[in-house]
Amino acid sequence: MVQRELDRLAALSLPQGRFGLETIRAILARLGDPQKNLPPTFHVAGTNGKGSTCAYLRSMLETQGLTVHTATKPHLVRYNERIRVAGKLIDDAFLAELLKEVLDQSEDLNPSFFEVTTAATFLAFSRIPADACVIEVGLGGRFDATNVLERPVSCGIASLGIDHEAFLLREDPAAPAHPLARIAFEKVHIARRDCPLVTQSYPPEPTAEIVKHARAVGATVAMRGQEWAAHADTAIHYRDEAGELELPLPQLYGKHQADNVALAVAMLRHQTTIQVTPEAMAAGIRATSWPARLQSLAIGPITEIVPGAEFILDGGHNPDAAQAIARTLADRPKLNLVVAMMSNRPIAEFLQPIAPFVERLWAVPLLDHDGHDPREISHVARELGIAPAEHSENVQQALKRLVAQIEADGDSRPQTVLICGSLYLAGEVLKLNNEIPQ
Repeated sequence: MVQRELDRLAALSLPQGRFGLETIRAILARLGDPQKNLPPTFHVAGTNGKGSTCAYLRSMLETQGLTVHTATKPHLVRYNERIRVAGKLIDDAFLAELLKEVLDQSEDLNPSFFEVTTAATFLAFSRIPADACVIEVGLGGRFDATNVLERPVSCGIASLGIDHEAFLLREDPAAPAHPLARIAFEKVHIARRDCPLVTQSYPPEPTAEIVKHARAVGATVAMRGQEWAAHADTAIHYRDEAGELELPLPQLYGKHQADNVALAVAMLRHQTTIQVTPEAMAAGIRATSWPARLQSLAIGPITEIVPGAEFILDGGHNPDAAQAIARTLADRPKLNLVVAMMSNRPIAEFLQPIAPFVERLWAVPLLDHDGHDPREISHVARELGIAPAEHSENVQQALKRLVAQIEADGDSRPQTVLICGSLYLAGEVLKLNNEIPQ
């Protein structure tokens, strides 16, 4: 039954040239406006890091003993990953019921995939009791379907970078011309009156845009470096006007994860509706997992192809994500890179930060998605000085060729395999390695 509704959902797309919240508001009105009956809600936007921030928020809230609904995106293997109800992935029967109700009610409105998904999510969260909601913005903020929330208890903006240019940088006389300020302009529209807007620190142009809009709507800005501060060494040292905390480093790979932890902590500390103790924060940080974000793969059908190698999987697909990968893996032995990318992603800009650390590269196609030709990726990689840079028909073939190359070179060094470039590729690898996100 659920597959029938997922097939109906998959047939939808974003109607060309339509921007705005009118359709999602109309759908929700027909469903009784479930977004008005949610538990206290944390709403998180950003270019990179917003999903991890949501994961830390959920873990800290749950460690406090609270029941939490969570909406994140995209999914890696199963659509159910997008909707976590009272701490568990939504089951097929409930999902089928919700999708059918939303699709039947909205068919004449020509809804998008994202509008139906958001409406189904809000329905679920309004019908099942919980103590809190954590909701990730999908794309941008201003016209994202989740931006119908009226009274969140805390809004957050993670890192800012250039991504989804065709949508977020399209011509719009209401928006600023500076590219990063324009990205900030889209994200800051999640701000609400009398709600803390908690942000990272940014260059002057986006900072000015965030402050201007927040003041216009009556939101209270809590910006890193001003209202709160954090730095990391062997621990995370956090400080705001309420005092100082020393918190553990997260288990997730990446120096940038300490920044995501700090934002989640600041979002909790700058609202007064839900109380989370420092002890619960610390335990929640340690317990947080988030698949396909510099994830260390377990032993399975994929990792066994290259015995003894360390496998790291990352779904990052833009230059900022590549820079985070490079900072994290700079001290590793030379990397063996398996990469695939969507056709709307800039190959050179993504590979350039990683290139100095890559010894061998295999480009592979994206199954069932509009990806770059692997030969094109290999060509760009060679221009960036990565040699050999080859291509293969799939991940398994690439790894088998890697083994043959290691043997031919007589290379006895410890090997690190990084698989990256697309969340679609990450989902495929998790499925092949029998690591379905739970």
